[in-house]
Amino acid sequence: MSQMFARKALVRAIASASVIGGVALSMPSYAQETSAAVRGVVTGANGQPIAGAEVEIKSLSTGVTKSTTTDSTGSYFVRQLPAGVDYSVVVRAPGEGTASTARLPLTVGESVEMDYRLSNTLEEVVVLGRSVAVAETAIGPTAVFSASDLQDSPAINRNINDVIGQDPRVYINQSNSADAIQCNGANPRFNSLTLDGIRLNDGFGLNSNGYPTQRMPFPFDAVSSVAVEMAPMSVVYGGFSACNINAVTKSGGNELFGSVFMDYTSDSLQGDSLEGEDVQVPDYDETRYGVEVGGAIIKDKLFFYGAYEKYEGVDFNNRGALGSGAINEVQVTQAELDEIRQIANDVYQYSPGSDSPGVNDFEDEKYIAKLDWYATDTQRVALTYMYNDSFNVTESDGDLNEFEFADHFYNRGAELESIIASVYSDWTPNFSTELRVARTDVDFLQAPRAGNEFGEIRVELENVDVYLGGDDSRHANELNYTIDQLVFRGRYQLGAHTITGGIEREEYDIFNLFYQHVDTEIRFDGIDNFRNGLADRVYYGNAISNNQDDIAESFSYAINYLYLQDEWQVNDKLRMTFGLRYDRYETDDAPNLNQDFADSYGFGNDQTLDGRDLIQPRFGATYDFSDDLVLRAGVGLFSGGNPNVWLSNTYSNTSTTAVQARIDGVDLFSQNYVNCEDGVPSGPGYCVPQNIADIVGSGDGSNFEIIYLDPDFDIPSEWKYTAGLTWYAPMDWVVTADLQISRGEDTAIYKRADLERVGTNDLGYPVYESVREAAFVLTNSSNGNESESLSFSGFKSWDNGFDLRVGYAYTQAEDVNPMGSSVAFSNYIFRAFEDPQAETLGTSDWQVEHRFTTVLNYTADFFGGYETRISLFGQYNSGLPYSLTLDGADGTIGAYGFQPFLDFEPNVLPIGGTRNGETGSSFSKVDMRITQELPGFSPEHRGSLFVVVDNLTNLINDEWGIFFEPNRPGVTQADLDNGAEEQRVGGTSLWSMRVGVNYSF
Repeated sequence: MSQMFARKALVRAIASASVIGGVALSMPSYAQETSAAVRGVVTGANGQPIAGAEVEIKSLSTGVTKSTTTDSTGSYFVRQLPAGVDYSVVVRAPGEGTASTARLPLTVGESVEMDYRLSNTLEEVVVLGRSVAVAETAIGPTAVFSASDLQDSPAINRNINDVIGQDPRVYINQSNSADAIQCNGANPRFNSLTLDGIRLNDGFGLNSNGYPTQRMPFPFDAVSSVAVEMAPMSVVYGGFSACNINAVTKSGGNELFGSVFMDYTSDSLQGDSLEGEDVQVPDYDETRYGVEVGGAIIKDKLFFYGAYEKYEGVDFNNRGALGSGAINEVQVTQAELDEIRQIANDVYQYSPGSDSPGVNDFEDEKYIAKLDWYATDTQRVALTYMYNDSFNVTESDGDLNEFEFADHFYNRGAELESIIASVYSDWTPNFSTELRVARTDVDFLQAPRAGNEFGEIRVELENVDVYLGGDDSRHANELNYTIDQLVFRGRYQLGAHTITGGIEREEYDIFNLFYQHVDTEIRFDGIDNFRNGLADRVYYGNAISNNQDDIAESFSYAINYLYLQDEWQVNDKLRMTFGLRYDRYETDDAPNLNQDFADSYGFGNDQTLDGRDLIQPRFGATYDFSDDLVLRAGVGLFSGGNPNVWLSNTYSNTSTTAVQARIDGVDLFSQNYVNCEDGVPSGPGYCVPQNIADIVGSGDGSNFEIIYLDPDFDIPSEWKYTAGLTWYAPMDWVVTADLQISRGEDTAIYKRADLERVGTNDLGYPVYESVREAAFVLTNSSNGNESESLSFSGFKSWDNGFDLRVGYAYTQAEDVNPMGSSVAFSNYIFRAFEDPQAETLGTSDWQVEHRFTTVLNYTADFFGGYETRISLFGQYNSGLPYSLTLDGADGTIGAYGFQPFLDFEPNVLPIGGTRNGETGSSFSKVDMRITQELPGFSPEHRGSLFVVVDNLTNLINDEWGIFFEPNRPGVTQADLDNGAEEQRVGGTSLWSMRVGVNYSF
């Protein structure tokens, strides 16, 4: 929408200057870009093309100039212009005159079509600029945000997620601090993030925010522009099937520039009441500060840019017992918690930590350094280094029907280093290349706050499970990985055709030590059994050698990409792209062969992705139906985004080096204990019962821990069909509409591989028997995920300082399995079903059916040249879907006659029930930013004060802006009777404010 407005603004600027000529913005077919391009046709006063006209494009930041001449058709094309920079354009032809554009801003991936008509009677054309410097980066639904959009938005978290959610098709998950990006109802894990043309995804798949780190891994001020592309019909796109978030960083220039900032918040700048009741907000304060600076080392040749940001913040435990006044009250009484604490201390000699709301300090430090060297007029080299180190204190079991003592939380974070080197070369006026190499190293942290001396204890009450000790998934947990990337891409201009071809390679080298229950997990049915040591179940897993280091697995694999595309400017109205992309996987590493599995199944569990491939055709077109109406459409196949952690499960869970075991109905106080840590009491939690340790030591497992890749596994993919229009409507409105239809093929799911249906019980539920070695299989679904999205938006700017953007998106999304977890067992059980083995489409957990967004900006000069700016961002989201299910026992035992693999979760639908057939409460809020410019130490400098308010609606009225999240995997009748089908998420619902200062020079 903004790109189309820019086009209109340019046309009007030229018309107002009485210039003969025309300007239009095109939608280029190349993206995942760090650069932009300018193209067009030069004609004389008679309208005939001028061959040999000189076109000079100069960066107003660096002073670097690129020149070319028009061909026999009067056409020119200047590529590989650094994005996020303003340019001037001068066109000259002997005897024909001169034309120029004084200021032309270019954003990431943008290709501007500038047509000039020269005349001796009109010496020069001057276009001063555009109202909006944003453009689409490829044919297909796209949202693009410039540096000013990022800086002026109410981005309270200093995260691009705060800004891109202004597009109605992009929902930022409000239920937790991860701020996962959901595009058109798709799983956030299926997204891709690129920075400076290199993928910077969550390379393993443990984070829901899509980043490889806890928060955005690069400083917010370093971003010059960012685009969210839903279905870009260009073959250079890969590694995702939901959407691609494409960010470009700033570069230095001839003039020294920079900024410093600091902002602050505390408990006094946060709400303390919700829905008419006071809530308990812990005492805290947070500070963020940072600096950026750019300039020239050698004028016109060598430029530098750097940015640093540090966040000294807190993580909240907002949960407490009923009546505690906690922001999030859980269905457990303080008396029950006190009794559990007393038993833990007195009986088990373990102190579980606080059960009251509180805060935990953390730090997040990040920086980026960048060099740009214009070696020659045709060669540019860029080098970028990035570092981020951060962690959070994170809930382990924070569902709405769970409560955990403070020491059951765990420290979660990552240290990241990334280096990117790029070379841009113009070999001829018609041929250019890009070469990029990159390495990213991530050292992941997951460590229980309780340490590794005491295992997990789970006390199951009527409505809530209470947890203490070290979380079972962090008993043995160490991960680091390296990603090496190579990109080589070339473009050749052949008349009206732009031929793009490339080869890319991504290599993953992964070390993963992950095994559950190494320090045991013990479950009790009620407080009395906890006191008496009568465990319902005891879990233990470890290496057969009893050395957990033997569980670790290292493996590597690579993906090779080839692509070729033709972008054809058919005529002055129609542009089309045709292309093919080919992905091929390779690896020399296979999981350990389990001979018992091979004997049972007739093939090995050592299947890999080696040799599996996929061809992805893409087609896109744009058509200028009239001066006021542009049409676009496309169809293409996309693949990627499936987390590596799913593949890693097949390497780590072979039951050859380590096994899981479970014993039921255990009197803990009558057991002999082994494997105790030094200096701890000999007993449950600290040590392992002798009999279950013997089971593991003998290599006999019983917890379905073999996980393998289907020998017939095909690479998952998704067809995307798009159609859209942009209309320059009356009264200066710019209106856009986009339709997107997605149809998945070979969608990845987990199933139990050993089960066969042997009948149907009297209630109508299937009856399964395990007829082979117990195992999970990563396989393809016969029904692929499906979604449809229809969106509308409108933009208008007024001369009085106001501009308004409104949007609406309607989304329907279905999947077979939400696949929201990292491990096979959790993915299998945390969904609602009548038949756990059925491949039935149901409403996606990620669907937000109706979404409205509004952005209102007002800019005024109240104080003698010092700008005052007010920005408001409002959103309305329809409720999240949920399922009505039987309770855990009624499903696991009542419906299925006891099937332990259902794990007593509320995951079984009543016969005739529908997964996610119900809709929770809607959510709406408004955020605000107020910025006031101040004088600096020199006329060129500017200071500013700013205030950002998250959830202004709740500040105005504490009954507004309340967010509710439904229970997952299901809501039971008991939940409905207790009014607990969904729970208020207080951290999202409470308003908060940050105040800060910025100084730019």
